[in-house]
Amino acid sequence: MSRQRRQRMTENYLVIWVDANINMKNEDCQYTLSQLRESPLYEVELKLTSDDDQQLRQLTSHMQEESSGSTGWHRMGQLLLKIGQFNKAEELYMALLEQASDDSARAHIYHQLGWVEHDRGQHKEAASFYEISLEIYRKTLPEDHPSLANTYNSIAVVYTDMGDYSKALEFHEKSHQIYEIALPPNHLNLATSYHNIGGVYNNMGDYSKALEFYEKSLKIREKALPPNHP
Repeated sequence: MSRQRRQRMTENYLVIWVDANINMKNEDCQYTLSQLRESPLYEVELKLTSDDDQQLRQLTSHMQEESSGSTGWHRMGQLLLKIGQFNKAEELYMALLEQASDDSARAHIYHQLGWVEHDRGQHKEAASFYEISLEIYRKTLPEDHPSLANTYNSIAVVYTDMGDYSKALEFHEKSHQIYEIALPPNHLNLATSYHNIGGVYNNMGDYSKALEFYEKSLKIREKALPPNHP
C-alpha cells in the first residue's frame, strides 16, 4: 500500500500596519480594532530591526507613499483598497463612520466607501455613496473647492463605466471647471481631467472631440513632465 503524501494547507494572512502615533488605549481605537477582530484578521506591530536597516526603511517609505491619509486608520484604509481587500476596507470605513465627529470626516468616509463599491464593480452603490459625500461637501465647502472636484470626477468615472456618457460628461465638466479655477494651468490633474473627458467622447464615437481633449492633455503633460517620462 503506497503512502500518500501529506499536503500542507495554505493560510491567508492580512498584515495591518499600525501607525506609531496611534494611541492604542484610546476608546475609539479599541472599538475600531474590536470591529475588525470579528473577522479573521491578524494585528501585527512592526518595528525597525536596526537604525541602519535600509531595506526596511525603503519598504516603510514606499508603504507611506502608497497609503496617504490624515490619520493612521485612514492610511490603513487606503492600503487595504490598494491591495484589493475590499471587505476589510468596508469594515474599517463603517467603523470609522460610526465614530466620525464632523461633516468633513463623514464626507471623506462616504467617498471611500464609494471607492470600495466601485472597485467591486457595484456601480450603482458606488454612485450612491459618492453622491452622499457630494451632498455633505456642498453644504460645508465653497463651490470651487478641490474636494468637490474630486468627488464630481469619481461620480463621472462611475457613470462612464455604466455607459451613461451624458451624465459622465456632466460631472467631468463640473470637476474640470473647479480644477481650472483652483489649479495652475500646467497641473497634472488638469491633464488627467482633459484625458478623462476625451475618453468619454471616444466611447461615444465622437473621435474628433476625443482627439481635441487628448491633445490638450498631452500639451500639459509635455510641459509638466520630463521628455523621457513614460
